[in-house]
Amino acid sequence: MKKHTITLTSLLFIFCFIGCKDASKKANDTTEETSIENQSDETVYASEVIPFFDDWKLILSDGSNVGIANDFENKDFFYTTTDGKDEWVVFKAPNGGETHGTSNNTRTELAQIKKWYPKTADDKLTATLKVMNVSSTGDARVASTHAVVVGQIHSADAFENEPLKIFYKKYPGHTKGSVFWHYEINTAGDDNSGRWDYSTAVWGNDFSVVGKTADTYPAEPEDGIVLGEEFSYEVVVKDGIMSLKFMSDGHETKTFTKNLLESEYTTKADIPEQTKKLFFPIGQDGVERKEAYAGEGCFFKLGAYNQTNGKSPNENMNWCSGAETHGGDIKMQYADGNYAEVWFKTASISVSDAAVSNEGYFTKND
Repeated sequence: MKKHTITLTSLLFIFCFIGCKDASKKANDTTEETSIENQSDETVYASEVIPFFDDWKLILSDGSNVGIANDFENKDFFYTTTDGKDEWVVFKAPNGGETHGTSNNTRTELAQIKKWYPKTADDKLTATLKVMNVSSTGDARVASTHAVVVGQIHSADAFENEPLKIFYKKYPGHTKGSVFWHYEINTAGDDNSGRWDYSTAVWGNDFSVVGKTADTYPAEPEDGIVLGEEFSYEVVVKDGIMSLKFMSDGHETKTFTKNLLESEYTTKADIPEQTKKLFFPIGQDGVERKEAYAGEGCFFKLGAYNQTNGKSPNENMNWCSGAETHGGDIKMQYADGNYAEVWFKTASISVSDAAVSNEGYFTKND
């Protein structure tokens, strides 16, 4: 009898121990699952992925300037994502929406809070990125259609022209797109209406290769960049010289230089044939001031500056795309591919001691 009692007591103790252990395990499992859920819900901000936002103000595609974008996101235009391996900062801009300054185009873009002068500059911008989408619609004869600008140098003074714009452009139905860069003349005189861009191909075609009709496309570039394919750029301005470097795995590294202090376009005879073909027909046939961008404060920009818009090509056959905007409805544009989207993995900026505040530019344009 005594032996039986001891065995029963032991069994009760074992069952109690196992039951308590199972309950404890379930509680621990629940805590771990909750912890994982909380972690997945935590926002990863762009300033954690690329910690350089103290040097910029962020312009969104609703026309607003949100200022320095540390610990900031906007799910329509600016946020982070992962491709399963790396974290990326997403810049997104629809074809139609509110624009910033005098532009016809939407942008989700960083603008440098300081400006520097080319003659005394020692400034640098680098980025590694991939373009994920360009507009699905637009007039193929318009050179800017299906394109996005992913980096710039902009003047803060005088006409506020642009000595550098870095483009990606891909036509519908093509697998590969083109990367090219532009130099915009700093027009001589008081009238800036005659300004024009000169385009230089990096991989693929330059800006001037367009469709023969509104809905036919030129041949696909053999050495182009695919949507989602990484490439990098490096922009250095030092002692008046702009130096560019473009890199991508599987593609030839390309380098270029441009003098920002002395123009090569001071007479009509200097204007290149590409410009005569594209810009002369729309009355843009100016010449550049001899000193180019000397004496003007310039600054970097980075992001997604959508070059496709809904304006009629009859207004301007280079910059007015006639694309779908759904009356500015962002959700509808995103649903059918009428937007630009660019992901940045890394970026850096180096600002010289000679740089000064660029607040005057924002005061004029916000």
